Amino acid sequence: QVQLVESGGGLVQAGGSLRLSCAASGLTFSNYIMAWFRQAPGKEREFVAAINRSGDSTIYGESVKGRFTISRDNAKKTMYLQMNSLKPEDTSVYYCASGGTMTVRARTYTYWGQGTQVTVSS
Repeated sequence: QVQLVESGGGLVQAGGSLRLSCAASGLTFSNYIMAWFRQAPGKEREFVAAINRSGDSTIYGESVKGRFTISRDNAKKTMYLQMNSLKPEDTSVYYCASGGTMTVRARTYTYWGQGTQVTVSS
């Protein structure tokens, strides 16, 4: 019944920006930690960012600090990832996740979206 749907991925040139969205349904959105992960072919799943229930605390993966910003709108049941200064190494499928604890471990999140492809060309 819980559904997370990512959108906003696409092809962008290096140095450009994209804004990803994750729309949630079937859950009390404000009760959940929300997070973004990414995974490219041949690579392990990587933590990108997480945000607490009220939206006033965030954490970021080392590789995206200073470039990406996570946010959420609880009234709209939507989480966002603003990605600036994109690099080719950011190319990946980006996944939305939700859970009860703010961690960097994928296994700790309960619900997952289907993913959205981000491709950064050089």
